[in-house]
Amino acid sequence: QVRLVESGGGLAQPGGSLRLSCAASGFTFSNYAMSWARQAPGKGLEWVSGIYSDGSDTYYSDSVKGRFTISRDSDKNTLYLQMNSLKPEDTALYYCAKARGTIATLNLSDYNYWGQGTQVTVSS
Repeated sequence: QVRLVESGGGLAQPGGSLRLSCAASGFTFSNYAMSWARQAPGKGLEWVSGIYSDGSDTYYSDSVKGRFTISRDSDKNTLYLQMNSLKPEDTALYYCAKARGTIATLNLSDYNYWGQGTQVTVSS
C-alpha cells in the first residue's frame, strides 16, 4: 500500500534552516508529482510547494518562494524540502502528498495520499 513518511522537523531559530524528507513506498515514485503542504495552529491546510514527476518543474507558494527548495530523488524514493531563512510564521505541521498524476498543482484535492506530518517550530 502507499506509504509516505515525513521526517526532519524540529525546532529552529528564526533565520535558521531545516531539511524535511518524505520516504515514499508502495507505488512507482517516479510516475507521480509530489507536493508539500502545511497546517499552522488554528489554520487550514496550505499548499507550499510541488514538483513534477520527472522533477522538471517546481512551484512554490508566494509565502515560501526564494526560501524553500523542493527536490526529489527517484533512486531513493524520497521527496525533500530544504527550508532556509525560516520565520516564526513557518511554524506548522508539514505534510508530503502524492498527486493523482504527473503534474503538481496547488489544488489539494489533486492529491490522494498524505503522510502523517512532521512538526516544524520556528522560535527564538
